[in-house]
Amino acid sequence: MIKEKYINKNIDSNVTICENTISCFNKINAENYSYRVYEKGMVGIFYHQGNDIKEQGYANAEKKLILRRSYPFELEKGIRHRDKSESPLSDKQLIETANELLHFFANFYPQFTFSGTIGTHIWKEGIINTKGMDYSCKDANSYIDLKFKHKDSKNLQDGRIFFTQRTFHNNLFYNVCNNILQNFTKQLTMSEYCLIVDSYHQYTSFLEYSLSLEQILTGKSLLSNKLHKKVFSEKLTVFHDVSDENCWMNTFWDGDGVVNEKDKIIYINKGKLLHGSCGKRIAQKYGYKTTGNEGINYMDIPSGSYNTMNIKSENKTIKELLNGRVGIIPIQAEGGGFSSDGSYVMPVQTGLLTDGDKILGQVPPFSIISNLFDMFGESFIGVSKFDTNIFNNKALIFECKFGNI
Repeated sequence: MIKEKYINKNIDSNVTICENTISCFNKINAENYSYRVYEKGMVGIFYHQGNDIKEQGYANAEKKLILRRSYPFELEKGIRHRDKSESPLSDKQLIETANELLHFFANFYPQFTFSGTIGTHIWKEGIINTKGMDYSCKDANSYIDLKFKHKDSKNLQDGRIFFTQRTFHNNLFYNVCNNILQNFTKQLTMSEYCLIVDSYHQYTSFLEYSLSLEQILTGKSLLSNKLHKKVFSEKLTVFHDVSDENCWMNTFWDGDGVVNEKDKIIYINKGKLLHGSCGKRIAQKYGYKTTGNEGINYMDIPSGSYNTMNIKSENKTIKELLNGRVGIIPIQAEGGGFSSDGSYVMPVQTGLLTDGDKILGQVPPFSIISNLFDMFGESFIGVSKFDTNIFNNKALIFECKFGNI
């Protein structure tokens, strides 16, 4: 009988700010364990919250074999440990940082109110089994997540500033705030074109869904019948990347314990669809090789999807990709998204005009109108290299049509 244990530990500390005032401090220390025993292609699973109950957990899992949950796959093995944590803010430093930020806002931006959280998340994930596996990952970050509103605005909120780092630097956050807020009330007109500049994670959810191998093979994906064909812009390369260099609070293994070669699998290379994503179960069902994208499920057999969905950067700045034009940052956008046919409509309540370095002012409300194949096809401009002026992240740039809000 093979034994296996999943381990997940999270420590979350945060200071809540409500209308420029510290309202409370919260801290959660949570541990989750999934004990598993395998026998004759069946698995018994016992999920537990709290301290490690060790052999009792395996004994409870063995009793679950009566449920006859099938898992007919060979377990993975290997030894690897990764620790990407640096210097997250302590509880004391969180409160000190919150007070410093409120002092900064009071001095420089008294015309705005701010609400949200300043926090630290410390995370550890592991998996061990008697087959020879011992994997673990540890990471930590400190973050500021604030919604803001101008005191003369009739909106419930005018925008959001999200900033996170493994080692927190206040000055970088102040630079982002200054860039967003200094010209925020300056009213500008639209240009004759519409280039969207935004974090690309806002636009990849439907693409991730469409890349499911089962969806592709059963005709339920917009990418069905397009395997090994050029579908998108030659500038678009999409991949799952869990390498030490590019990881962020995530494991290098999937729910089946699979580790991809060089920690990466490319789905779309220069616009050509190479692979659909899947885990062992779907791979076996359709006669394909797993891409290491099975979801991790603590309460049941591996299921769902584990996909980091990265887009290759052009290694250019936002300004270089804009190439003399201006773009719009949808700093407050909600009420839309992708439809089943790939159409995309998103009302932008607050959009900020940028030249790629600086934010120039605010444009009138409008709607983004596009679709999956335009957004990542002819209208795809590229993904910038890491930006510290606006996003503290990479940025996606694509052209779209204007719509009324």
